[in-house]
Order: sequence, then C-alpha cells, then structure tokens
Amino acid sequence: MKRRAFIQKAGLATASFAIAKDMFAGKNDPVYGHNNMRFKMNAAWGALNPAQYPVNDCHEMVQDRKGRIILLTNETKNNILIYDKKGKLLENWGHEFPGAHGLTLQRAGKEEYLFITDTNKHQVYKTTLDGKILLTIDYPAETGVYEKKEAFVPTETTVLENGDFYIADGYGAQYIMHYDENGKLKHFFGGKGDKLENLDNAHGITVDRRQKEHTLLITDRTKNCFKRFSMDGKLIEVIELPGACVCRPVIHKDHLYAAVLRSPNLQAEQTGFVTILDKNNKVVSNIGGTEPVYIDGKLQPMAQAEKIFVHPHDVCVDDEGNVYVAQWASGKVYPYKFTRV
Repeated sequence: MKRRAFIQKAGLATASFAIAKDMFAGKNDPVYGHNNMRFKMNAAWGALNPAQYPVNDCHEMVQDRKGRIILLTNETKNNILIYDKKGKLLENWGHEFPGAHGLTLQRAGKEEYLFITDTNKHQVYKTTLDGKILLTIDYPAETGVYEKKEAFVPTETTVLENGDFYIADGYGAQYIMHYDENGKLKHFFGGKGDKLENLDNAHGITVDRRQKEHTLLITDRTKNCFKRFSMDGKLIEVIELPGACVCRPVIHKDHLYAAVLRSPNLQAEQTGFVTILDKNNKVVSNIGGTEPVYIDGKLQPMAQAEKIFVHPHDVCVDDEGNVYVAQWASGKVYPYKFTRV
C-alpha cells in the first residue's frame, strides 16, 4: 500500500510538473526516439480534473473516423473518455466495466463500433460509439477447455472486414478464439504449453495487413516477442524483442508500435518505454528507451533510457502520425501525446 501511495503521489507530481512545463514549451524541449521516428512529449495533453473525470488504469486508446481519440479506463465513473486531438474532452460514458482492458475499433461501412474486454467480468462486449451494448461474449464453454468462467480472462480483440473477430485470452488459458460476426465460435488455437506455437501472456492481437497475405500478430509478453500466425492459427514467425515485455501490437501504415510495460526482470519496476518497428519488423526507434542495436542481424536487449514513463500499456497513432500513450499503475496519470518531429 505504501508503494502504491508513493506511485500515485509521484504521478500527480509528474502531471503537475508537465502542466507547468507545457506552458513554456519551445524549440529546446527534449526529443525522444531514434532515426527518423523522433518525438516531442506533451505530458499534459489529456489531463482533466480527477474529481470530475477520474481515471484508474488507462488501458487502451483508438482513433475513430472523426479523428477523436477514445480512451478506455477501468474507472467505472467514466470507462470511456473521448478527446479531440488537442486534448479537449468531448464525451464520456460507461459504468459497466470494472475490468475494462482491451479496446478495438471496428469500421463496418459507414458505422463504427467498439470491442471492449473486461477481465473482471470475464466477458467481451461490442458497443456503439456512445456505449450501447450490442453483443456480449461469455466464456467459451463450447471449446471444452474452460471449466468455469473465471478461467477466461480476455485482454484483446481484433476484427476482420467481414465482421468476424478474434479474442485473445491473455490473462487466462492463453487461447485465441475466432468468432463469426454473430458471436458463434468457429475455431481456437494457442493455449499454454512448451511448444513454440503456444502462448504465455497473449496480451494483444491484431491483423497485419501490410503484406498481400493478411496474418495475425499476437503478443507473447512473457517471452518478449510477437508471434505471427496464419488466419487459421498456424505459426509463421517469431519476432524477438529482447528486454521488452510488450503489450498489444499497433500498426500504422508501414510501422508496428507497441508499449513496453517493463523490462523482463521481474524486480525491475517502472522500466517501460515505447518501441517502433519498420515493415521488415526491425526496431528503428524506442521512445524513452535505449537506441536499438543489431549485431550480426540479432537485436540486442533493450531497456528504459529516460524516466518519462512508469508502466506504458498502449499506444494510439493518429492520422498525422502522432503517438498517444496510456499507462497502467502509474499514479492515475492521463495519456501523454508525442508529436513527431
């Protein structure tokens, strides 16, 4: 409890400092990152009055077609906060999701929807952008591998053009479930185990559309890597990221972005950063982290280099290439914005 109180106080102090610093922002502000992926930080971007619009863990963020930035937090006074790109609050809603964790945007014609995973309620929800629940997915008893709902702890989803979607059970039994648009289970794969195709902390999942043949990128956070699977669950590739307990993969144009919660040493708290990979899955920049180094084609262990994050949990990249970072267990700080330079 003493440690949590310290983190909360530190987070508030950091936010206050950031607000003061932002007032005097200028050309001499620090630049973070490497190569041609470099950014200036605005730690006051999403700051609100915590008495009116509190956050707990800021878990994930997406941008909708209108350009709005949508934040998911497990604070049930307002699970969803919707900002414009300047950091002005536009809307807020949601009291139903005490374990709000994963947030995915679905575009279906002219309509847009959200997929929200709840690790406390062991469910996944499809909602409208203003919070109406359209579909609820309970634990997949039909798989035969779940004896009770508590074994299912979903952390992320990804949605296909035809409305099919995948759920990653990243805090549970580590399976990936494939559903049709109506919520009927089609198949599943992964699970815990010692084989390369098994998963351990399958925290995130996304469809990689950068190549002609679409594939799934799935987080294996304990193993410090992303694993590429075919759409029917066959392992294709392992993208090693030594020194990085990565969260979900986020693709923007040719680049792959990910928040790094911490370095893998379990004793090393507050060691997070953000990593960016190019279309060949080579790390080209680390925001708040060490410069990526390859020796004989092998990436060397990465680590935090600058104390600008505590536990980054997700990134959102907007239509202008700016990066927003949400943090977990970081003193209830609001998201930071990084403007590309």
